[in-house]
Amino acid sequence: MAYAVKEIFLTLQGEGAQSGRAAVFCRFAGCNLWTGRDADRASAQCGFCDTDFVGTDGTRGGSYATAAALADAVEAEWGSERGYRFVVFTGGEPLLQVDAALVDALHARGFTVAVETNGTIDPPAGLDWICVSPKAGTELRVRSGQEMKLVYPQPDAPPEAFAALAFERFSLQPMDGPALAANTARAIEYCLRHPQWRLSLQTHKAIGIR
Repeated sequence: MAYAVKEIFLTLQGEGAQSGRAAVFCRFAGCNLWTGRDADRASAQCGFCDTDFVGTDGTRGGSYATAAALADAVEAEWGSERGYRFVVFTGGEPLLQVDAALVDALHARGFTVAVETNGTIDPPAGLDWICVSPKAGTELRVRSGQEMKLVYPQPDAPPEAFAALAFERFSLQPMDGPALAANTARAIEYCLRHPQWRLSLQTHKAIGIR
């Protein structure tokens, strides 16, 4: 299959359990919960999304005809360092496109493969790190993995609804926007009262990286 990619770039993971780790982000175009266009934001199931995933015009963006071609682009962005290779599939919704062939191609190049998903699409086999960020009003199909990372607060998506799922780590991330300070205070208070959850901050925004 061909893969539609918005951008590929080397950065530090800015949030969640892997925060601070060098990673190549491979951002796929498209999502099943929102078009990505502001005109449709009010009707989106995740209208708070802060990511541009429309089109293929970003760094190393484009249509990649094969898994090998896309894996080569990820490897080129990482560079010659052989150790600790880490790639994060994100979007949009990466599981619209990520398949076992792509996972295998990156494993063959020595990468640990992570995905950040809204959890509404079943993942392919072989992923090393599955991070699910559920959205209110959607059917959660991915109910186990390495990290549950809930944007908070969301109407009809309280942390208690996910606390019994089979994840290794539970992260609570304050919703960005005009109410960020208040949301952060609420998230801190929730984590203090429910220590199963750990506070996740978007550190990449604080330090000015992608």
